Amino acid sequence: MAETTEPQLQYLEYYEDFLAKVRVLSRLIAEGDWQPEFVIGIGRGGLVPGCYVSHQLEVPMLSIDHSAKLPGFADELLAKVAAMSAQGHKLLFMDDINDSGGTIEYIRGRLVEGGADMACCRFAVIINNTSSKAQVELWAETIDRSDDKRWFVFPWEAVSTREAITAEALSVPERLA
Repeated sequence: MAETTEPQLQYLEYYEDFLAKVRVLSRLIAEGDWQPEFVIGIGRGGLVPGCYVSHQLEVPMLSIDHSAKLPGFADELLAKVAAMSAQGHKLLFMDDINDSGGTIEYIRGRLVEGGADMACCRFAVIINNTSSKAQVELWAETIDRSDDKRWFVFPWEAVSTREAITAEALSVPERLA
C-alpha cells in the first residue's frame, strides 16, 4: 500500500449492529464451560465492549489502559491481575479487534511475567483477524487481513475526525498492506 493511499474506512457506527455483536459474544461466553469472574477491558478499544459484556454476563469489570502507555495504568495493573489469576480467579480480557495481535501478545507476555495462571485467562474480541499472530478464544465476527483491508471504525471512534482515523489506520501500514 502506498503511503498516499487512503485506507478503506468501514464505519461500525450503528448501535444496533454493535449491540448484536456484543450479544453474540456474550451468548458464546455464557453458554461455554468457562465462566469469567471478571471482565477486563483493554483500553482504549476494549473498554466499551468490555463494559457491555460485563453487564450482559453480570460480572464486575476492571480496566487496563494499554493504549496510553503511561506508567501505573497498564503494566502495574497487569501484574495485579496476573496475581489474581494465580489465585484462581478467571479473567476475561476484552478488546475490540484482534488485528495484528500486538496488543494481545503484549498483554499475554506481561501476564506470564507476572506469574499468571494462563488457564484462568481468556481473550475475547468483537472482530478477530484469523491471520493474526495472536489467537483469541472468543469472538463475534472474523475477518482475514490477508484479504480484507478495511479499517474498522467502532462507534466510540466515529466521533473522531476523518484525519485522526486515517492517521491511526496508517500508523501500522502492514495491517492494511
